Amino acid sequence: MRRGDLDDLAAFAAVARVRSFTRAAAELGLSPSALSHAMRSLETRLGVRLLARTTRSVAPTAAGERLLRSLDPALAEVARGLSALADWRGVPSGAIRLTTFGYAARTVLVPRLPHFLRAHPEISVEVIVEDRLVDLVAGGFDAGIRLGETVDLDMVAVPVGPALRTLVVGTPGYFADRPLPATPADLEGHNCINYRLLGGGGLLPWEFERDGREIRFRPAGQLIVNEERLVEATVRAGAGLGYMLEHDVAEEIANGTLIQVLDAWCPPFPGCYLYYPSRQVTPALRALVDCLRWTSDGALSPERASSALPTE
Repeated sequence: MRRGDLDDLAAFAAVARVRSFTRAAAELGLSPSALSHAMRSLETRLGVRLLARTTRSVAPTAAGERLLRSLDPALAEVARGLSALADWRGVPSGAIRLTTFGYAARTVLVPRLPHFLRAHPEISVEVIVEDRLVDLVAGGFDAGIRLGETVDLDMVAVPVGPALRTLVVGTPGYFADRPLPATPADLEGHNCINYRLLGGGGLLPWEFERDGREIRFRPAGQLIVNEERLVEATVRAGAGLGYMLEHDVAEEIANGTLIQVLDAWCPPFPGCYLYYPSRQVTPALRALVDCLRWTSDGALSPERASSALPTE
C-alpha cells in the first residue's frame, strides 16, 4: 500500500458516510478543496470512480459502496486498536462528536462540560446543537444527548438529567379577561404560541396525559417560532400561552409572575439521556459518561457510572 493510502481511504469513508465534502472535511480537519483533491487522486490511483458528484450532493458509486462495505470493519478495527493504546497510557484521549438539542446543551453540558475539558486536556469535544434527530453512525457522531422517550431501544442509554415536565403557562395579565382552561380542549379559545421543529418542519405537539388518557394537541395561535427565547419573551409579555419546561418557569410560577394551568394533565416524563450505538465504548467516551451521569439526588457519581458501563 502506498504511503498515504490509508489516510485517503479513511477520508473516502468519511465522505461516503456523511455524503458531504463540507461535513467530512470538518470532521477530518481538512479544507473541502483539499479533501476533494485527495479523493480525485485516490480514484486516479485505483482506476475507478468512487464518488458521484453533482453541484448539490455527493454519493458513493456502486464501486464506492462495495469499497465502503469492506473498509468499515477494517477502519473500526483500527479505531479500536488506537483506543486501546489510551488504556495502556492510562490517560483517556481522542475526539468525541456529540449531537444534542438546545435544552440539553444549556442544562447538561453548560454546567459540566467545562469541568470535563479541564480534567481531560487530551480529549477534544465537538458539539452540534439541533432539533432534528440524527443517525449517529451516518452523521459521524460518537454519542447523542436527547430526551429518553426519543432514544431507540437498541442504544446504550445513560441518564444525564432528572425527569422533566412540560407546563402550560401564561401571565396574570393574559388571564385577566380570559378563563383558565380546565381541560386541553379549552385551549381552543386561547392564543397559544407554537414551536416549529426545523428538522421535520412540523409543529411541536402539546402533549397531555391523565388517568391513562393521552392527548396530542396542536393549538391555534398568532405566533409560530423556532426560537425558544422568543417563545419565552412572548409569554412573559402576556401575549399568549406557552408550552414550556418546568425547569425554565418554576421560579416565576412560585412568585406569581406566571400562572400554571392544566397541572393534572402534565405528568413527568424521562429526562435527558446520553446514548451511543455500541457496547464498545472508548476511554474518552467513558470519561464523558462518568462526568455527565445523573443520580437520583442530582449528584455526579463517577464510580457508579464506571461500574455501570459495558466493558470493551
